[in-house]
Amino acid sequence: MSVYAVVVRDLVKVYGRGSVGVDGLSFTVGDGEIYALVGPNGSGKTTTLRIIATLIKPTRGSVYVYGVDVVREPLRVRSMINYLPEEAGAYRDLTGYDFIKFMLSLRFGGARLEEAVEEAAKICDLGNTLKKPIRTYSKGMKRILAVATVLASKPKLLILDEPTTGLDVEKSIYVRDMIKKYNREFGITVLLSSHNMLEVEYLSHRVGMLYKGKLIAEGTPEQLKKLANVANLEEVFIKMKNRATV
Repeated sequence: MSVYAVVVRDLVKVYGRGSVGVDGLSFTVGDGEIYALVGPNGSGKTTTLRIIATLIKPTRGSVYVYGVDVVREPLRVRSMINYLPEEAGAYRDLTGYDFIKFMLSLRFGGARLEEAVEEAAKICDLGNTLKKPIRTYSKGMKRILAVATVLASKPKLLILDEPTTGLDVEKSIYVRDMIKKYNREFGITVLLSSHNMLEVEYLSHRVGMLYKGKLIAEGTPEQLKKLANVANLEEVFIKMKNRATV
């Protein structure tokens, strides 16, 4: 029997005034898989990630992370995951190094903490800039700092909302390669969202396409391109969206 890192069943999230964020969504993420949710703004990607990360509660439906119910046992779920939001705030007056140490101290202590801090510092590759206050950092530098910190925490499940937002081409490629490396070498399961279809195609074992809170297509990048008889995932999405709205 295969092990699922994430099981989402009939998930519904309704916000105030009847605004539907997620509408009967079901999918699974296998242990050790990189799974990407794609879709336009308002399609339900971030809402879904936030529910899985125990930050908001669903209206209906169920979500399990390694068999643990995210609503009933959020603390157990949080011990297995780390979540990077699209706009990850940083403590402006801390140095980069102190930010890394503070965030990782929430998970580790002693020698394990020191190892993780060194690892994060190496991943972000900011050199002496880590000794400067975060308020002096560019948006891209803040992003690479946050990505490095969540990777170094080595959770069972890493949830990334637009991981390369604000990064230039070179840093985006570097971050994608690091995500692949940590998935491959440490078996970290990755659930991510992205607007960048090239990024999704490069990173993902499977892709779920969302439109208006519903799953309109799912499969490997190659399966989806073959299914739609097109050359890239952007064209797949357009075709599937058009079919869903007929």
